[in-house]
Amino acid sequence: MFVVTILADVMLARVYSCALIGLEGAIVEVEADISPGLPSFTVVGLPDAAVQEARERVRAAIRNSGFSFPSRRITVNLAPADLKKVGPSYDLPIAAAILIGSGQCKGDISDMLLLGELSLDGSLRHTNGILPMVAFAREKKMSAVIVSESDAAEAALVEGINIACFKNLRQLSDAISSPEPLAFYQPHSAGCAPSPPADWVDMCSIKGQEHIKRALEVAAAGAHNIVMTGPPGSGKTMLARALSSILPPMTRNESLEVTKIYSISGLLPSDTPLILNRPFRAPHYTISSAGMVGGGSWPKPGEISLSHRGVLFLDELPEFGSAKLEILRQPMEDKTVTISRVKGSISFPANFMLVGAMNPCPCGFYNDPVKSCSCSPSAIARYQQKLSGPFTDRIDIFVNAPQVDYEKLTSDRHGEKSCSIAKRVKAARAKQLERLINTNALTNSDMCAEDIADFCTSDDTARSLLREGMRQLHLSARGYHRILKLARTIADLEDSQIIKAHHVAEAMQYRPR
Repeated sequence: MFVVTILADVMLARVYSCALIGLEGAIVEVEADISPGLPSFTVVGLPDAAVQEARERVRAAIRNSGFSFPSRRITVNLAPADLKKVGPSYDLPIAAAILIGSGQCKGDISDMLLLGELSLDGSLRHTNGILPMVAFAREKKMSAVIVSESDAAEAALVEGINIACFKNLRQLSDAISSPEPLAFYQPHSAGCAPSPPADWVDMCSIKGQEHIKRALEVAAAGAHNIVMTGPPGSGKTMLARALSSILPPMTRNESLEVTKIYSISGLLPSDTPLILNRPFRAPHYTISSAGMVGGGSWPKPGEISLSHRGVLFLDELPEFGSAKLEILRQPMEDKTVTISRVKGSISFPANFMLVGAMNPCPCGFYNDPVKSCSCSPSAIARYQQKLSGPFTDRIDIFVNAPQVDYEKLTSDRHGEKSCSIAKRVKAARAKQLERLINTNALTNSDMCAEDIADFCTSDDTARSLLREGMRQLHLSARGYHRILKLARTIADLEDSQIIKAHHVAEAMQYRPR
């Protein structure tokens, strides 16, 4: 509630802001007490260094905006006091509370949320995490959110709440002091289609490797994890990048999920309020474990969350090391990652497609028909054992990528274009969405054991083949379920309601040997 109290020359004002805990918000009451005494400016309520520094930014911004900074004892409290306050987004609410408490600004903003960083001249700057904070304000039924002009387009992505944007502190003060109601931001109604990223690769530009293109089509259709194994220069990286060209466009809900993650990470481009293309993240194998899963004293999303609803590409897969690969096991299964610290735990979404590329041995030419391998048997064994059994059990598709022949490289014949493959992938995804509408899954790879029992119906021949394959391949229960989910995706690409023997046969061909 907006409060201005004057008792014995003591003035108190209260406005509201927001703190982020992961992707979740929490209301922060910003109270400013202006009382007689030696001039001082204190901020309490568990602020971090950036919030403590707000004192100097707010002091300069108020003076340079044409106001007078009170020469009194000023105490600003950020409540609740046991919640860590991080970042510069509290500049604007602190300044507004001081101006209201000192009587230099009049108006009722009791049901509004204030978010923004201040420059020394009083102008408002971009703030990270605007989208999840505005979404939280809507949940709390706040009437409006006040942000900078640079954040207005991002804030307006949340429907059902008014957005007021301003260039500077003086403009804000004049607007809320005026008897006229606030003018709210009107977003552009014209929709925008995603444009291909700069490193976009069309499938037709890749010569040969038709069996890998088929495997990538199946992986894209069901959001399955895939690992390509082959010698250096066989096109594994190029094929992985071409995967983005056949993935279906994100729904609006998926785009909002991804945009929230990039917003709190500070990676949202200034000219792109809504991310429309599926993420494609390709970290180097020297990345730390915290960089992969997220971390820090105040945890931020890592690469696996930044690839949410998109692709996490790990080139030279064994070089990442066993420790970093093993921490991927739980997110690959649960589609979320939980980062635990002494002060609490924070969860981030991590529903990604894992695409790996690796050599069969350190030199890269083990079992190559042309070049001989120079590695010892023990070196080959050590290299391949970097991928543990539990990790490989979570990979749906393993495919070999041999060297491309000279005739195929120099041929004028072009393969199928990405747009044609993307149509089949999009149709298969549509079938999955319709089938799984009453479940928590969006794709076949998300299905749980109950969903598999309900939707993976197979004929007698397919069941007989699966029984024999399970005996010969020594499949675990997880491996058995993954073959069924993969066969379901292959059947969807053929528009078949029932899983047949050749669907199971193709799915089993993708198991590691």
